Amino acid sequence: MQSSLMSMLPLVLMFVVLYFVMIRPQMKKSKEHRAMVDALAKGDEVVTGGGMLGKVAKLGDNYVSLEIANGVEIQIQRSAVVQVLPKGSIK
Repeated sequence: MQSSLMSMLPLVLMFVVLYFVMIRPQMKKSKEHRAMVDALAKGDEVVTGGGMLGKVAKLGDNYVSLEIANGVEIQIQRSAVVQVLPKGSIK
């Protein structure tokens, strides 16, 4: 009985280490990204997943309109925004 518990101990220990090293940080990063996307506001300067810079012109439930140049707007998914830049970063 005790030998079977001892043989399963490395497997359980490996799962616990995997959880704290990989799964938990990924969940935290996902939660932070979701909070950042939910906090987007008109006028924010952002970077998309494709590396495009723009200023938020309009907000929808699932989409964001970015002004990438004077008078040029594109629509992207909210989840494509990867970073909010400090005001004045885009000139």
